[in-house]
Amino acid sequence: MTNADMAKAYLLQAGEILEEAKELKRRGVWNLVVRRSQEVVELSLKSALRGIGIETQKVHDVGSLLRIHQEKFPVPFRRQVGKLAAISRRLRMEREISFYGDEETETAPQDLYSGEDAEGYLKEAAYVFAQCRWPLKRRRPRRED
Repeated sequence: MTNADMAKAYLLQAGEILEEAKELKRRGVWNLVVRRSQEVVELSLKSALRGIGIETQKVHDVGSLLRIHQEKFPVPFRRQVGKLAAISRRLRMEREISFYGDEETETAPQDLYSGEDAEGYLKEAAYVFAQCRWPLKRRRPRRED
């Protein structure tokens, strides 16, 4: 499978998870909206990196890789790298706690987030997903038969 194929596969999966997060928001499952939003951001940004030929390690925050390789991205995307990296870092910090809760305070994950929290993280995930759609817009040259 090529980097372009993987980029598309990651982005398609991110789109499915984004729809799942919207459904979880509708149902009021705020902590899982946060968790799924993080997954959308991670897969979307990994898609963008694959789109420029960068294979990522098994990490959840690829913001530093965006910054390192920002000159390889299309200009409109490059202008957003700082914001995208910040969103990735912020959501990475919520990844475990949104799923397992806060063990220090013995607070269950569903008690840690509000609808406002979920809405904010979901908006950020949707923004990142939209910014990362450029690899899908690339057209492969047609072969002459």
